[in-house]
Amino acid sequence: MAEAERIIGTPDVDDEAAAPAERPKGRRRIAALFTVAVVAYLLDLGSKMLVVARLEHHEPIDVIGDLLRFEAVRNPGAAFGMGEAFTVIFTVIAATVIVVIARLARKLYSLPWAIALGLLLGGALGNLTDRIFRSPSPFQGAVVDFIAPAHFAVFNLADSAIVCGGILIVLLSFRGLDPDGTVHKD
Repeated sequence: MAEAERIIGTPDVDDEAAAPAERPKGRRRIAALFTVAVVAYLLDLGSKMLVVARLEHHEPIDVIGDLLRFEAVRNPGAAFGMGEAFTVIFTVIAATVIVVIARLARKLYSLPWAIALGLLLGGALGNLTDRIFRSPSPFQGAVVDFIAPAHFAVFNLADSAIVCGGILIVLLSFRGLDPDGTVHKD
């Protein structure tokens, strides 16, 4: 049916006039995705550089009494320090997430999804950069974590971006909003 409408055309819609209006909207969403990703990545990278230069091998800094402190920690594993022997696998997973998001970006027409995927992309790039370039060796590097809430795991801004992006994706899914901008009312 869609092929027939494309060939024959419809009296209400001119394909050539409608197509240019759709493309810029999609491009704006892709631009938003990459802008959010770059901002998240640069904030993470800058914070880690600052932590390595000023906080590593020093005493932790209490930010809010006993509730929050900054403490430089190298984490070769995943969240909560789990899976320290699987650093290479985490590197592959992060690289895969980046490729999937880059491919999904072509079909992106939703600003909330662009923001969510941008947060995931920026966070994945931030932690992947650590895994590739930090010691002990390429693709096995330990991630720099430094935000240490009381009674919780130490994390970084990339982890925060990934979690916020994931939560936003769950919320968008529950609301029925797809990355292509369509809304499902179930």
